[in-house]
Amino acid sequence: MVTRRQFNATTMTIGASSMLGGCAPGGAARPYEQAVRDTWRHGQVDRNDGAALRRELVRYATLAPSSHNTQCWKFALEDQTITILPDLSRRCPAVDPDDHHVFVSLGCAAENLVQAALAHGLKANASFDAGRAGLRIALEPTAATTSPLFQAIPHRQSTRAEYDGKALAAEELRQLEQAAAGAGVQLMLLTDKDMLERVLEFVVQGNTVQMNDRAFVDELKAWIRFNASDAARAGDGLHSASSGNPTLPSWLGPLMFDLAFRPKSENDKYARHVRSSAGIAIFVGPRNDKAAWIEVGRVYERFALQATALGVRTAHLNQPIEVAALRPQFANLVGIAGQRPDLVIRFGRGPTLPPSLRRPVQSVLV
Repeated sequence: MVTRRQFNATTMTIGASSMLGGCAPGGAARPYEQAVRDTWRHGQVDRNDGAALRRELVRYATLAPSSHNTQCWKFALEDQTITILPDLSRRCPAVDPDDHHVFVSLGCAAENLVQAALAHGLKANASFDAGRAGLRIALEPTAATTSPLFQAIPHRQSTRAEYDGKALAAEELRQLEQAAAGAGVQLMLLTDKDMLERVLEFVVQGNTVQMNDRAFVDELKAWIRFNASDAARAGDGLHSASSGNPTLPSWLGPLMFDLAFRPKSENDKYARHVRSSAGIAIFVGPRNDKAAWIEVGRVYERFALQATALGVRTAHLNQPIEVAALRPQFANLVGIAGQRPDLVIRFGRGPTLPPSLRRPVQSVLV
């Protein structure tokens, strides 16, 4: 979800392609491709089998985005209830010291679950469980309704690539705003090119600070899966190909990362990304607490699913809000002085990249 910074593809390619021949694990693409098919799909389940149905709802929930694709969630199943809990063993303290992204990710997972429940004939009523710092979702029978948002779940991805630079139609922007309405979360859609350039200035400042932070760089590197075999084996993290970067043998990837991950090349990449986007969406919660962060995640996920239904891609640009010193200045820029901007998301039409993977349902149950 919520931050996905990668090394630059161009510099990674220098010298690497000549070293790859015969180095990648034999047959690595096949298990990864099978894992993609097993992960990103609509499933079939007997709605009369309550236990199987609840597990299927959890599977849909895990298709949500999370920071560095850490999948920082756990699910507790009861007869008529699913509780989504934070898995703090998967937190990222360097980029997310107050666990903001963890709880936004829980909200994204919750929204997927709510949409999937309705498609399977269950109404989901969510309430924040302060004692467990989680979201309790009570399920009750209702008429099954298959929404475009539900249909979009297996097709959504955080697409970290250049887009086509074309504006969205007014009706498409209206549909995005409508999907993100409710729960006290404010959505700001920025499409003016001058304003996008001002946002880019903050992205570059934040990215430069982060790339000069050894703890941030080491944390990011730990979550990168440098080839298809590693991605399929782990089922989490950031597969290099999912950002349009070359895949590398496990032994070579970390070495090339250290050589190629440099502020200038990364900042140039983000400039291309912003300038090729149709716009930037900023999400602002009603409060600065865990319950509100979860609501931001739910609203963002509806936005992302609606964008997917329209053939529009999304990706995170959270550097201006992850660097605490920049956050108040960025809030002033976008007209929300004194408030915390929760997410910065670019959107536009672009290519489909190889998807990230997910861990099995059994691994996220408690």
